[in-house]
Amino acid sequence: MENSDLLNNDLQITPLSQRFLYEAAKWAKFLSIIGFIFSGILAIAAFFAPALYSKLPAFSELSPSLKASMNIIIIICYLGFAILLFFPCLFLNKFSLKMTSALSDIHQENFEMAFKNLKSLFKFYGIFTIVMLSVYVLVFIFGMLGTAMRG
Repeated sequence: MENSDLLNNDLQITPLSQRFLYEAAKWAKFLSIIGFIFSGILAIAAFFAPALYSKLPAFSELSPSLKASMNIIIIICYLGFAILLFFPCLFLNKFSLKMTSALSDIHQENFEMAFKNLKSLFKFYGIFTIVMLSVYVLVFIFGMLGTAMRG
């Protein structure tokens, strides 16, 4: 792919492109708000989940010290998921705010910041995907090793 200067190739933001970007910003705002809500629910649930898990029959058979450790692990996992959900929502929300502002005020710096946040969102998802694929590969390898050692 050739590295070209977009300014010298007459790339323009037409009224139709502007409308598409504005609509994308509105949907981004909606999705980020829903994500923030779910992130908050997960964070709150972190402190109620141990009580729910303690009602499971397998959990009641554990020693008190192991139950306490499991409760801490459950809280940490829920809070970790809440944080993982929060950051892409933050990038999406910033994209929405900056893009809406840039399009309404014709403000170049906000326009660039909007795309910077969109880049950060995709970078976050890319890194997260690489990490998750790595975890899946490791689980598969250890699963195969465990199966081979039993047989």
